[in-house]
Amino acid sequence: MQISDHFAWQCLNPETGHYFFGYYDRNPWDKNNARHLALRVEQCERLPECGETADLGYVTPDGNEFVKLTETRTWCHQQGCMSLWLKHHPNCFVYNDYDPASAGVIARIFEPGKGIMGQYERPIFSISPDGRWASSLNFARIPRRGYSYADAVLPAEQRHPDPDRDGVFLLDLHTGKPHLLASYRQMVERHPVPYELDDMYWWLNTVIFNCDSSKVLFSFRYCRDPYHPGQPMWKTFMYTVNLDGTGLACTLPEVYWTGMISHPIWGRTPNEVLIDANWRGKGHEYVVFDDRIRPLRAERISQGQGPMGHLVFSPDGEWMLADTYPVDGIQTLALVKVSTGECRTLGRFRHVQPPGTIGDLRCDLHPRWSADGTLITVDSIHSGKRGIYMLRFNDSVKF
Repeated sequence: MQISDHFAWQCLNPETGHYFFGYYDRNPWDKNNARHLALRVEQCERLPECGETADLGYVTPDGNEFVKLTETRTWCHQQGCMSLWLKHHPNCFVYNDYDPASAGVIARIFEPGKGIMGQYERPIFSISPDGRWASSLNFARIPRRGYSYADAVLPAEQRHPDPDRDGVFLLDLHTGKPHLLASYRQMVERHPVPYELDDMYWWLNTVIFNCDSSKVLFSFRYCRDPYHPGQPMWKTFMYTVNLDGTGLACTLPEVYWTGMISHPIWGRTPNEVLIDANWRGKGHEYVVFDDRIRPLRAERISQGQGPMGHLVFSPDGEWMLADTYPVDGIQTLALVKVSTGECRTLGRFRHVQPPGTIGDLRCDLHPRWSADGTLITVDSIHSGKRGIYMLRFNDSVKF
């Protein structure tokens, strides 16, 4: 299947094997746009098993070559292994891995040509734009295996987290020291319906930084029993907190979610949050709001493409990438001109998985910008294998 009749998409990886990066809220390129971090796996038909490794390395803009650098035991189909280049060591990147010595998940520092240069005692989720901080959470608590690790096993006796010692962590990438930024107890104290949390299973996800590295937002989720078939869908409450630990608030309660919004991400200013929302029941729309204003007051940027998906602003804030979940086996990637709300389709990607394939094995496009806004990449299975595809964002693409 051809992605587009108008734009020159390029596959960056060899034909053999499956290749992908992972999530969409991050830049996979090094400072020179010469190396794009990538995972290579032998299969995408089932979830990873304990001890199963993925090759970690990079692909290049020239395409058709994968350079293996190391391996990791902590990877998943939706978010990869959280590999990211480090600003204070520009030739080094960090990635999550299983540590047999501690029997836990850590983050390793790797320098191409030299090997493993160090490690952090906690895994990372994201890195702040200024390069100083990383967010961290307990991946073992995430019950969705497309977003957690086979080797991060939660002991049965830890169904309920320690409310004062677990939660959102902040890791100083310069010193390596972590500290608890927001505890579960603090989240409960600020929860709109705290009595509903009794006997529920809690977990966190998507802990990401705003544009000036002063805040994080994160998703606090819970349900009765995430491992029992037929249980009701989990509930989601979005929180924000300042990096000094002040200002913790439940910014987006479940009442706004209820199947109608998804994928919150920070926007163009330190207080702007971007979401796709179907509040009017007319298909998803791309909206922003200020996380400081209560009650929430949304502003629409553009009509969406029908189904929900992932949204991300360009580095200069003038453009936005928006993908969709599959409809009739097709995923769409659109470019939105923020000033006018106009949309242009950049590509259509076939997404057909074998019958019986579980949702956590799907391949979302997860569109990503390079730091200078000149390159766009996505993960796709339209060829029959997972691959990484690049589009150069030049005047022929803009409108």
